Amino acid sequence: MHDDWLQRWDKGNIGFHRAEVHPALRQHWQPRGGSVLVPLCGKSLDLRWLAERGHTVVGVELAERAIRDFFAEQQLTFDRRDGELPAYVARDLPLTIHHGDYFALRVPRCDAVYDRAALVALPPTLRRAYAAHTDALLGAGPFRLVITLEYDQTLVPGPPFSVPAAEVRDYWPDLEPIGSREAHDDVPPKFRAAGVTLVEAVWRSRPSP
Repeated sequence: MHDDWLQRWDKGNIGFHRAEVHPALRQHWQPRGGSVLVPLCGKSLDLRWLAERGHTVVGVELAERAIRDFFAEQQLTFDRRDGELPAYVARDLPLTIHHGDYFALRVPRCDAVYDRAALVALPPTLRRAYAAHTDALLGAGPFRLVITLEYDQTLVPGPPFSVPAAEVRDYWPDLEPIGSREAHDDVPPKFRAAGVTLVEAVWRSRPSP
């Protein structure tokens, strides 16, 4: 799986990348500060959006090219710091992207997590371990915004994978569905060719009582 992901970036096969901030992030994000974990972040513009709103952003990405492309395209300077997972630290924003395997990440616990492209990128055999590792990287009562996809996976294989609602609730019972839409604009070519309709579902932590 790692090799496939790296090859996608090497070949520029990144149809999953959005050229704008995700509308669900703009609409449904609630915290006004604190640290935010962004797993499997790629070169998402969402990273900068969160950092410019006062969050300390902790991204994690396997493909070094994605990290370097992010800083180049955003015209941000950075310092590279060695460690178990090398860190690319922006000089002018509270933003760090760690390079390497997400499951090897060890950082101070974060206050929130934003997952647009991580859960759907992983096969079912890895998703429970992903959910557990994510929980271990978060503090008490974290805010979560999770975006998933649902479709008939018998018609076309992932990634991105279909993640049923019941599975999301199993990992994080505190989440509630707050919206869904047909993902017309973000459909990778293989899904369009198969005539498959993808539904994007948005999940968010329930408000504190």
